[in-house]
Amino acid sequence: MEQREINEVLDRPYSRELLARDLTRLAYVAEDGTPRNVPIAFTWNGSEVVMCTSKNAPKLRYLRQRPEVALTIDTEVHPPKILLIRGRAELDVVDGIPEEYLQMNGSYEMTAEQRVEWEAEVRSLYDGMVRIVVTPTWVKLIDFETTLPTAVEELVRQRAERQDV
Repeated sequence: MEQREINEVLDRPYSRELLARDLTRLAYVAEDGTPRNVPIAFTWNGSEVVMCTSKNAPKLRYLRQRPEVALTIDTEVHPPKILLIRGRAELDVVDGIPEEYLQMNGSYEMTAEQRVEWEAEVRSLYDGMVRIVVTPTWVKLIDFETTLPTAVEELVRQRAERQDV
């Protein structure tokens, strides 16, 4: 997929709405070749999806071996809005707490006092974290208004062909 096509999909209103959400589902392949899919907080910086995790997270070992990942960001209403992203995970070990981690957890409902307590707890727990950075190499938006899953698009086309006969 060309960068121009990726940018066009990511610039659609529904994509921008989904990229502002709190959670994505990160899919990767474990050492034994079986798939894993974990929910993880993220932030979108305009060109990359950034997730943060502890330096001892098991997924890091697998991401180092097989950095190809898939992300799903979706809604819980009908019809769902779904943003699918594929890319390669780059791992960036940092000292302290990455600013993105504090940003991506900033939308949870907390009072100002709870936020101060939460941030103090985070800073006392982690001496560093790993930023998992994914630059999209393929994207698809499914909104069930203008775009459908590929298999459903095919069924719609086949139905139209049958009706034209």
